[in-house]
Amino acid sequence: MSAAPMGKADLHIHTRAGDGVDSVQAILDHVEHGTDLDVIAITEHDNLDVAFETREAWARGRYRFDLVTGCEITTLEGHLVALYLEEPVPSLMRIEDTVDAVHRQGGVCFVPHPMSWLTRSLGPKALGRITSRRQDGLWFDGIELANPAPTASFYMSKARRLNDELYGLPVVGASDAHFVQAIGSGYTAFEGSSALDLRHAFASGAVSGYQTRFPSLREIGFGRALAVPIAGLGATPRRLGWKRTTWSFVSRYLPCE
Repeated sequence: MSAAPMGKADLHIHTRAGDGVDSVQAILDHVEHGTDLDVIAITEHDNLDVAFETREAWARGRYRFDLVTGCEITTLEGHLVALYLEEPVPSLMRIEDTVDAVHRQGGVCFVPHPMSWLTRSLGPKALGRITSRRQDGLWFDGIELANPAPTASFYMSKARRLNDELYGLPVVGASDAHFVQAIGSGYTAFEGSSALDLRHAFASGAVSGYQTRFPSLREIGFGRALAVPIAGLGATPRRLGWKRTTWSFVSRYLPCE
């Protein structure tokens, strides 16, 4: 008996509406003609509207792949990727409240770039708090541990080790792409090929993360690559306001836990 076919999903993609450099249309066209992905998710920072706009463009285009609505939510402890959302989840809440809000509307959430000091990321303390409360109805559906970006090398070995030893979360692969050339360089494998199949796979913990080659600077273009960190510095403040964003960053280091 042959094994069931496995689908491929990249569930962490940014556009120029946030801190990426490519348009929604360019992303959809690249996925259609330049990848073998079955499902993608647009996950802009604290902005679900971009995912809805992408869904409208995707529906008009009759693409061969499925699209999942998503958002990279800024919590007080770090970023959280939420999928299958139909209602916005407020930013700058405690991670417990954010996870609960995602799951109450039937969504899925995973931890992006865990323990990275290069961007707002969940650390061991926040990860441990949630993973110890599964019996209370709080859980992460996965953790992003397959990402070939050069910056991932700063934190990935520690995150993988702690997941193996302590957390036991399903491994998600995702590119965190900010330019089309990176899309699909990290991907999540699941049984089936549709967004619904993927949702079922998350529900049963049957997802696996894989990574391929990250595009070279020559392939990306120096100017395009440089634009990403510059845009990233202001992505959250532009959306949430500088005062709220600054206070939320400072409050992470106050003795409030």
